[in-house]
Amino acid sequence: MARRHLHLIMIEVQHLTKRYGDLTAVADVSFSVASGQILGFLGPNGSGKTTTMRIITGFLPATSGTVKVAGLDIFDDSFEVRKRIGYLPENPPLYNDMTVAAYLRFVARIKGMARAEIAEALDRALLRCGLTTVADRVTGHLSKGFRQRVGLAQAIIHNPPVLVLDEPTIGLDPQQIIEIRALIKELAGAHTVVLSTHILPEVAQVCEKVVIISGGRVVMEDLLAHLTQEQTLEDVFLRAIAQEEVHNGQPHGEVEEIAE
Repeated sequence: MARRHLHLIMIEVQHLTKRYGDLTAVADVSFSVASGQILGFLGPNGSGKTTTMRIITGFLPATSGTVKVAGLDIFDDSFEVRKRIGYLPENPPLYNDMTVAAYLRFVARIKGMARAEIAEALDRALLRCGLTTVADRVTGHLSKGFRQRVGLAQAIIHNPPVLVLDEPTIGLDPQQIIEIRALIKELAGAHTVVLSTHILPEVAQVCEKVVIISGGRVVMEDLLAHLTQEQTLEDVFLRAIAQEEVHNGQPHGEVEEIAE
């Protein structure tokens, strides 16, 4: 694993707000991610996680606030920031009629890689994501687990310093989940990783820092080791969510799906 420089801030989000008419999806969200760190962006479904991820990756404009990646402003330097980010949305953006290798070469060209660099980058991504045996298979014929691996491969093909992964293990079987989590841990250090999820064990097993979001607001930000010194992550999560719901005058709902 690469040496980490955790004193350097790779992602800085300040006072981020996104409104759709009268609906506020994200409200005054601020947090930071250090270089080489894995951040767990944790919250129930509908809490604003995906909206925040789409803004950080430049796919969605914010109503107000700022996002800086590697010191560059996502709104002023969108093209430069996108070159530094690998993004895996909840549903991988695959072309079902292309082979894995052809698709990854296509993505590499789109991301501005020089032709001379693509062959080596392709081999590296295939090997790292466990795809060498299916490189010539059509993506539409792959299992959910392999499609998720292809999604990860397209995110890392250009070797970006930042990876943003939105629910990367959703819909996978237990063995596939273990494999994808192990791969994400291997990527840390060489990459700064933001892992957006509603699955508590995922964060507990993979992440170093935790941001909890509820109702579009950040309700907790701390290192995982600090949060879990005297209580479990589930206790921390439930207390933070309950406090936010009381603050907003909402009932405390069911959490079975969150704590799976």
